[in-house]
Amino acid sequence: MKHLLSAFAVLAIVAGGATLPAGAMEQKPRSAKSIECSKLADQKGLHGKARHKFRSECKRGKTSS
Repeated sequence: MKHLLSAFAVLAIVAGGATLPAGAMEQKPRSAKSIECSKLADQKGLHGKARHKFRSECKRGKTSS
């Protein structure tokens, strides 16, 4: 019975740690180019897939502002 309770305790600890809020994980700082491309996407009113595509191309230098 003690082994079963120990297993549940370990499972609870592991499961609890796996569900961290998004802000709790350390993130890389964004580059100046990434921030600039986000601002341009905002100015164009882009959202979703169109925004993702634009930012991706912008960061590679494949778009004209």
